[in-house]
Amino acid sequence: MRIAVIGTGYVGLVTGTCFAEMGNTVWCVDVNEEKIENLKKGIIPIYEPGLSEMVERNHAVKTLNFTRDIRDALEKSEVVFIAVGTPMGENGSADLQYVLAVAKEIGANMKRHMVIVDKSTVPVGTSEKVRAAVQAELDVRSSDLTFDVVSNPEFLKEGSAIADCMKPDRIVIGVDSERAAAVMRELYKPYVMNTENFILMDIPSAEMTKYAANSMLATKISFMNEISNICERVGADVNKVRRGIGSDRRIGFSFIYPGCGYGGSCFPKDVQALIKTASEFGYESKLLQSVEDVNHAQKEVLVRKIKERFGDDLSDKTFAVWGLAFKPDTDDMRESPAITILKELTASGAKIHAYDPKAVREAKECYLKGDQNITYCDNKYEALQEADALILITEWKEFRSPDFYEIKRLLKEPVIFDGRNQYDVKRVKEYGIDYYQIGVRAAAGEVEQ
Repeated sequence: MRIAVIGTGYVGLVTGTCFAEMGNTVWCVDVNEEKIENLKKGIIPIYEPGLSEMVERNHAVKTLNFTRDIRDALEKSEVVFIAVGTPMGENGSADLQYVLAVAKEIGANMKRHMVIVDKSTVPVGTSEKVRAAVQAELDVRSSDLTFDVVSNPEFLKEGSAIADCMKPDRIVIGVDSERAAAVMRELYKPYVMNTENFILMDIPSAEMTKYAANSMLATKISFMNEISNICERVGADVNKVRRGIGSDRRIGFSFIYPGCGYGGSCFPKDVQALIKTASEFGYESKLLQSVEDVNHAQKEVLVRKIKERFGDDLSDKTFAVWGLAFKPDTDDMRESPAITILKELTASGAKIHAYDPKAVREAKECYLKGDQNITYCDNKYEALQEADALILITEWKEFRSPDFYEIKRLLKEPVIFDGRNQYDVKRVKEYGIDYYQIGVRAAAGEVEQ
């Protein structure tokens, strides 16, 4: 098939590249000239394992093309994906200005029947707004061209997006015509061997599915963090509780790991957008608001533990921080707990030695820009030098089995604050390290566990 993908952000670039990998001819369109020129040179604006090689391979054989010319891309295509950003507005709703701007461009430039696919994460009712925007431009042109609008929410996970795209656990398609359904079946046939994974539904239900999925996962995270806070107060160990409840197949182990809160481009924005959508239709979503409240509070838990150990005034303290991205295998720092934690610590006078395998540039240039109390290090052990304690925020693989002898040797005090409960408590205690976890009352090394 011939496909145009408008937007070369995370979703657009991964989606377009994976379509090209299956033999389709794809034109990825973006208004940012520098980004397009860099993509042509193989310079990828995001970190995603395996993506760079796939882009380079498909661009070389011209199944994957990059352009700023939406008119040319539409002229060559039969399906167009809208994959631009939908940032959170000031009132919590999804900002659709970029989606609707693209819809207007499509209406102004299309020259044949088009299947227009909403790939961006959008609230219920967006397809009708897209349809109206396209039709308004066709009316200006006095054109009788026809088109279909489809909702095709993405379920890619940063860090495993290529695998998620090439071997999806489900494809959700919202349509209101058999013609559009047939096109989408053909497009996704190479990806879905089991037809049960290709789920057709009406458009509003497809739009809702994305928000419901992310809100459900966010709810599991906040629930477990709520349990961890109760465990800490009553003297229970949340790690043992997690194993106890996760063995129940109705619950499972996914997304029930205690931590310092969720972040990223999806969960915070989508939960807020669904709360706003519910409000617009006269419903107060108390559960989802609580999910958000718990998550915001959870980002303060490590700071509280640190101040309980070292005091409120941290002006004479230096902390090594491992991990800045909101999750491993990405450089994405949007809504990362690290932002809140580091800002709270530096506001209390602390100095930070920070290390992350991929997100240092994002921290320096955007999310922690200008903070003179933060020094960025080239490796995890360099960050430990002259530090009073280690704070682990992101569970990168290279942090899973560190040299605890080296950690103890380099730190001024043998103290670890672990925001992801990565290590075995008894094992860390054997090294003579005070080890603080989420959802556990005291540090290993101070009391018997």
